[in-house]
Amino acid sequence: MTIAYWCILAAALLPYVWVGAAKSASGYDNAAPRVFLDTLRDWHRRAVWAQANAFEAFPAFAAGVIIAHQLNAPQAWIDLLALGFIGLRLMHGIAYIGNWPALRSLAWASGMACVVTLFVIAA
Repeated sequence: MTIAYWCILAAALLPYVWVGAAKSASGYDNAAPRVFLDTLRDWHRRAVWAQANAFEAFPAFAAGVIIAHQLNAPQAWIDLLALGFIGLRLMHGIAYIGNWPALRSLAWASGMACVVTLFVIAA
């Protein structure tokens, strides 16, 4: 498997990192986890939002990597863009939880630029 394919797995697992942080709040109730998550405030609540955004970003990224592979884009570029996306998504989640909206938006936009570039290099 290529580095970029491993990055798809990393991106698929990343939402669970953020929700794990959210669930670290005291009083977690595994019998009703969604009800519990809806009651969270402050950084725990932002971790839930980071999870949702990570799920939202995943399909376009996975499609970009797979399409770039299928259309024989340069492998080094695919891997570089995929690694960049993962790094930026980590930064995005940390900025979300840390309540740094400007950094969060920059990381989001840069990550989406990686996705768009995957499609462009495949064209």
